[in-house]
Amino acid sequence: MYLTRFRFNTARPGARKLLTSPQATHAGVMSAFPAILPTQGDTPRVLWRLDHNAKAETLLYIVSPDRPDLTHLVEQAGWPAAAATGTPGWQTYDYAAFLAGLSEGSTWGFRLTANPVHYVRVKDGAPTKRTAHRTPTHQIGWLLDPERQQRCGFSILTTPEDKRLTEHGDTHQVTVAEHRRLDFAKREETTSARHRVQVTTVTYNGRLQVTDPNALRRALVHGIGKAKAYGCGLMTLAPLT
Repeated sequence: MYLTRFRFNTARPGARKLLTSPQATHAGVMSAFPAILPTQGDTPRVLWRLDHNAKAETLLYIVSPDRPDLTHLVEQAGWPAAAATGTPGWQTYDYAAFLAGLSEGSTWGFRLTANPVHYVRVKDGAPTKRTAHRTPTHQIGWLLDPERQQRCGFSILTTPEDKRLTEHGDTHQVTVAEHRRLDFAKREETTSARHRVQVTTVTYNGRLQVTDPNALRRALVHGIGKAKAYGCGLMTLAPLT
């Protein structure tokens, strides 16, 4: 497994096109691999995430079974001249060694972009409909779901009582850092509402404790939640400071 980081040159038209179209970003990511990888069964899939840290700092993270070649992204949305002098334009790390080192009880900072949804029934007898959570309270509640945490092998750390903002329900160490509502066409040439995709993405920052290393490894390489093709599901960990 590999973890890759690529920085967009946001001043370039190619970068702006990619950053405004999850379809285009997904295609660009998948083009980094010589063969299309299977995504069914127990095979790890290609996960990706965009981190909008600042206007001039947008990073693409990719977790993949194979090492990617992002030459095409550098040419379209990076710094090709810098790459020509020996700087490849992206960094790829051995993720397998990091995953193998995860241990029960260890604590980490995390970032996750996910598509928090629930199922509602508009009227009696009607089928349920998948609907996005709209408020930070419900979005955080989705991640705090005990079954989800157990299935993914982690537990969100609780906030010490003397540091809680009780009026905001600040019981756990997790915040919503960013909330985006994506609305785009499946195909560029269509204007039909039937061919449009609407996805709510939420980026969480927080702290967790590992409860089941094997389950967490699976979550880190298979993704968490829905809409993985549109940049959701990828969780990354960082040492606590």
